[in-house]
Amino acid sequence: MPSFDVVSQVDLQEVRNAVDQANREITNRFDFKGSDARVEQAEAVLTLFAEDEFRIGQVRDLLEGRLAKRGVDIACLALGSVESAGGDTARQVVTVRQGVDKDLARDIVKRVKNAKLKVQAAIQGEQVRITGKKRDDLQQVIAMLKEAKIDLPLQYINFRD
Repeated sequence: MPSFDVVSQVDLQEVRNAVDQANREITNRFDFKGSDARVEQAEAVLTLFAEDEFRIGQVRDLLEGRLAKRGVDIACLALGSVESAGGDTARQVVTVRQGVDKDLARDIVKRVKNAKLKVQAAIQGEQVRITGKKRDDLQQVIAMLKEAKIDLPLQYINFRD
C-alpha cells in the first residue's frame, strides 16, 4: 500500500552555518563596530545579543537572511520576547521548532478525514503517516495540506509505492 510521512524537520548543520555567517558579518559591519552583538547557538535554541531592541532587530534580520539563503525555512523560528540582560545589553531567545506536535498532528488527521478521501492518517511520534490504496489520493492529500494555512513548514518524505 502506498504511504508517505508528514514531518517538520530542520537541518541543524545549515542553521549552524547560517549562525557562523551571521556572526562573521556582524563583526565586519560598520554599524556594529565596538558592540557586543552576536548570535549564540545551543542545539535548536538561538540567543541574539545586542545593545538595545533596535539592534536585536537588525541582528535578527541578518540571521533570517542567512537562514533563507541556506535553505532553512524561517517559518520554523519561534521568536521570544526581547529582554534586558543586565547592564546595557538585551537578548532575545529564538527557538527552532522541529517535529509535528500532538495538536498539529490531530489537526492534520482531522483535515485528512474531512477531505473524504480513501486514505488513513495515523500519528506516529512527531510525524503523521498517510496510507491509501491509490497514489492519486495521496497526491491529493499533499496538495490539500500545501494549501492549508499551517504555521509550521511541512515536508513529505518516505513516499513508498
